[in-house]
Amino acid sequence: PDARSSARGETGTAIADDINAIYWNRAGLGFLDYFDKNSNALGDEEGFIPYRQVALSFSPWLPQFNADLFYSYGTIGQFFEDLDGTVAFNFVFMNLGEFTRTDQAGNALGKFTSNEFALGLSYGTIVAPDLGVGFQLKYIQSNLTPVSATTGGEAGTGISMAFDLGVLWKPQNLGILGIKDEISLGLNLQNVGPRITYIQESDPLPTTLRIGTAINLVKDEFNDLTLAVDFAKLLVKRDKNGSDVLPNSLITAWDNPGAEWAFGMEYWYEKVFALRGGYFFEPAVLGNRQFWNFGVGILYDIFHLDFSYIMTIEENHPLGNTMRFSFLIDL
Repeated sequence: PDARSSARGETGTAIADDINAIYWNRAGLGFLDYFDKNSNALGDEEGFIPYRQVALSFSPWLPQFNADLFYSYGTIGQFFEDLDGTVAFNFVFMNLGEFTRTDQAGNALGKFTSNEFALGLSYGTIVAPDLGVGFQLKYIQSNLTPVSATTGGEAGTGISMAFDLGVLWKPQNLGILGIKDEISLGLNLQNVGPRITYIQESDPLPTTLRIGTAINLVKDEFNDLTLAVDFAKLLVKRDKNGSDVLPNSLITAWDNPGAEWAFGMEYWYEKVFALRGGYFFEPAVLGNRQFWNFGVGILYDIFHLDFSYIMTIEENHPLGNTMRFSFLIDL
């Protein structure tokens, strides 16, 4: 949901190096322990303070529809020595727009709005100097229709709980092809939980497995260039008879064709200004989303400001011209 990762083509599973790790890979939280006052305006007499960040994001959604759809996202996290890890809380809200309520004859009875939101609590720690693990517990609520908009008097509201698991490996001295600490590998299993039910209908959560890698090609006093690749597989198995339940779907969903691929790059100059670009690909069987991403970032003192823009391959695609804005503060 953040503009920085979006600008890299929707990659982040193997990077996850700020508070937005709670979306891309919770294991990244384990590596966020202390700020160094020599690289930040923050600091104490000992030179380090516990990591603490807050992030906010906003994006108009499907702007081609001109329907005032949007989502917003906020998170705050801090490292706790007593827990030997970082704890983060996040909130995601999506406005699905305004609808007209009608009776059985099609007469308009008024307007109502629909929305969805999720609350999450995450924890990440390191179990070895180069290996982090993390998890998230979250509450999900989908408000499609109010009580008054349904003929049976029941609200079209769905509620569910889910968890996410992540692993992030950042080898310190790999010793292969001269690679030391330039590469990282990540795995993230998202949205594992019971189906969400609306009145008498239920749908599985979008359980997804993400695998990613990133390599730091250039890093010196002035320049920092990273390339990243992410693979994502939806672990939901559907057919004409319905959908498989967990944990069966974690296996049977691999019979489904297709997966998402994302490729991205990020270049920093003096850790002040960033240029980003990427490409996202989804086969036709999954929806045929294909687009380029571009973006920039600025780091000033304790403030991070990021922007991304989506340019779709297909003309007049609903995602075309989508912009995202993110703001992050080191507290």
